[in-house]
Amino acid sequence: MPIPVTTTFTIEGYRIQSYLGVVRGIIVRAPTISQGILGGLKSIVGGRIGAYTEMCEQARQQAYELMIDHAVKIGANAVLGFRYDASDVGGTTRATEVLCYGTAAVLVPETA
Repeated sequence: MPIPVTTTFTIEGYRIQSYLGVVRGIIVRAPTISQGILGGLKSIVGGRIGAYTEMCEQARQQAYELMIDHAVKIGANAVLGFRYDASDVGGTTRATEVLCYGTAAVLVPETA
């Protein structure tokens, strides 16, 4: 069952019982040969480069899943203050590092 992940630092109807620390997922991806060829050709004529978009989306999804796994392993039932960060790695290799991070927390329903 997926845990709630939010960019905010609270979730309405819940209170924070405890903070468990920063959780993260990091992945470094490079385009496949076909993505590199298609992306290179598309960069000559300009426009949206679907092959690179697909690679970046895969990297974001994998980093997100790693962050969720990290949170669950340390006993969290939510991730607050969620953010993404990305950067190029390796110069000419065209690799992209994607980092997902947030604060792992244990939330409990608010009582009336």
